Amino acid sequence: MIAQEGYEQRIGFAVVLRRVRLLILVSIVGAAGGVIPPVHADATPKPKHHGTPVTVTPEMRGAGTVSSGVTLPTPPPVTGSRQAPVPSWGKPLPYPIVIADRRNNRLLEVTPDKRIVWEFPSPNLKIYRGNEDVNFSPDGRRLAVSEEDNFDVHLVDYEKRELVWTYGVPDVRGGNPGYLNYPDDAHVLADGQVLTADLRNCRILIIDPQSNRVTTQWGQVKQCRHDPPNAFGLPNGATPMENGDLLISEIIDSWITRITRAGKVVWSMRAPHVRYPSDAFPTVDGRQVIVADFSKPGRIVIFDPATRRVTWEYYVTDGEKMLDHPSLARELPDTGDIIVADDLRERVLVIDRKTREIIWQYGVTGQKGSKPGYLNYPDGFDLDLFRDWKGALTGR
Repeated sequence: MIAQEGYEQRIGFAVVLRRVRLLILVSIVGAAGGVIPPVHADATPKPKHHGTPVTVTPEMRGAGTVSSGVTLPTPPPVTGSRQAPVPSWGKPLPYPIVIADRRNNRLLEVTPDKRIVWEFPSPNLKIYRGNEDVNFSPDGRRLAVSEEDNFDVHLVDYEKRELVWTYGVPDVRGGNPGYLNYPDDAHVLADGQVLTADLRNCRILIIDPQSNRVTTQWGQVKQCRHDPPNAFGLPNGATPMENGDLLISEIIDSWITRITRAGKVVWSMRAPHVRYPSDAFPTVDGRQVIVADFSKPGRIVIFDPATRRVTWEYYVTDGEKMLDHPSLARELPDTGDIIVADDLRERVLVIDRKTREIIWQYGVTGQKGSKPGYLNYPDGFDLDLFRDWKGALTGR
């Protein structure tokens, strides 16, 4: 999410930059869960229509290519899953997190004791910059990354620390096949396809990485209104649920919708107490929804779609506990506490569910940086439930 004054400013990019052509490598999940060697994008259909080049501003470039400088340990093997996670670290943070450190143009994995154990700096700022959301694939071996103001989505191989697939043309916006316009959110689904909310094209896309073809599209370019699944009003979040349904959040009028893969609307309602909903997620039990209000002061709301009532809320209007444009909130497994990306205060934090106190924080409040302990516009995160970093670091 980018904080701007009004929707007009959010879409006001100038058109001057030349079209970027790049070679894309594609990583495909095999039917048995193995990885097929990458293939060149030249083997897939190329876009027949050009997009519109955009101006890359200093804000969009951020800090450039940066690294923490930490010597990274060898990652432990994948031994856990979302259904059966590796051993928990307990409170305050039960699992390591991978952070999309947006304006440092990197992904960063931090353990509950705040050690950096994995890092992916930009391999090329022309192709990879502004990573704003990150989510593990179901097998824990890849990371799906969206880049709103680079107009593309990526897959990153965790073990190799390599960019292996891209959809969209960096620095070029468009609505034709092969192009995106401010994609917000990216997830690898159980069948290996990639889900994204193509925000300014007002559509939800599911893309097959093997063919680079869109296999599912809900919504139409320039049809920005709430009428799911036919139309969406600036969708800025698309989250898969355990049973395969999807949670879609829309900026216009704060709608949250649950929809099946077949396109049937299960329920749809305005997020209560929320002006600007960002990346709605199911709670751990799948029965409720947690959503961040991308505003200042920010707010975190948990509501029950069955009763349409708020069951928990965090809202502080000033001081250290105030949130400034939080873009993502999730309920933590094992503890039930709430983890938040507090974008414009340069931190990721954990809030105690009962006391509403901040009990863990990575990043220095209000200070940008790339050294250990610092972040620069942390815009997304995911939990590493797959690798036993606790056992690896303690020698078990």
